[in-house]
Amino acid sequence: MKHLYNNGIICAICQGFLDSFKGAKVLLDMDKSINENLFKEPSSSKEIHGKEIVVATQSARHFNQSRESKALRRTFECCALNGGLFWANILIFERGLLPFVKYSLTIIFGHSPGMGMTLWSWMKPFLSLTFGTLWVLPLFVLSRIVNSLWFQDIADSAYRYRQGRPLLLSSVSKLVADTLFSVLVQALFLGQGMLVSRIPLPLVGDILALIHMCLLYALYAFEYKWFNMGWELHRRLSFIENNWPYFVGFGLPLAVLTQLPSSYVISGCVFSILFPIFIVSGNEAIPVTGVCDCPLKLFSPVIAIANTLFNKTIGHTNRR
Repeated sequence: MKHLYNNGIICAICQGFLDSFKGAKVLLDMDKSINENLFKEPSSSKEIHGKEIVVATQSARHFNQSRESKALRRTFECCALNGGLFWANILIFERGLLPFVKYSLTIIFGHSPGMGMTLWSWMKPFLSLTFGTLWVLPLFVLSRIVNSLWFQDIADSAYRYRQGRPLLLSSVSKLVADTLFSVLVQALFLGQGMLVSRIPLPLVGDILALIHMCLLYALYAFEYKWFNMGWELHRRLSFIENNWPYFVGFGLPLAVLTQLPSSYVISGCVFSILFPIFIVSGNEAIPVTGVCDCPLKLFSPVIAIANTLFNKTIGHTNRR
């Protein structure tokens, strides 16, 4: 029985890993399928009402243009912005401009190498700080905002392609509260993952941190779908905790690939380039459930902290 139990967990992890790549194929066909259904010509039945039908058709086309799927285009734009512009600028600066300046100083102060190295030791941090402050940081913030909008477009298209019309939450206030609370929980969970990585035991801290990132990335990917289905945050987190083997496997590729770069900024670029595929994969996937009787309650500590922060903030606001 224990052997079957372990096999079920391993199979769920492997299935989650395989499902994370589903979006790559679906992206190629999704736009065409959605847009063909949106822009099908309505058939006119009576000549006397021809004028009214034309007006209705034009109105429908205008409405459908706003719902037209741009998932594949948005994915390419994410690659162009984060890889072609952002990441390429960093590489050009680090692999091109800095070596060129160092080489120029070597030529200029060839007769006095010590002077050149002293000047370079002062110029390098100054140039790096200037580049990071005036270019990398503003572009990083801008790209995060633009990416979030493009990710939402991709998620909405993916949901319409497979599920139909989104259900969302019952009220605007609940929607806003759920979104804010979700952001806080995710930020705290990321911090929790960083803390466990510091556990002074060989491999234990690294494995726990990797599991945290796998679950967090899986939550990122599936949250668009669950949000459109009207699932509240506690239901989303409970579902991940109860079926953690599948979601560990699903988030594993993205967690590993984003940990390869040593730079946090480049890691963010890798995430933004690949994440659209995982959004579509999460929308297509059917999670493996019921293979584990022991929920992995990793979100419980951060939920308790988030509840405390929310209650204190709301209580303080009400007292005012």
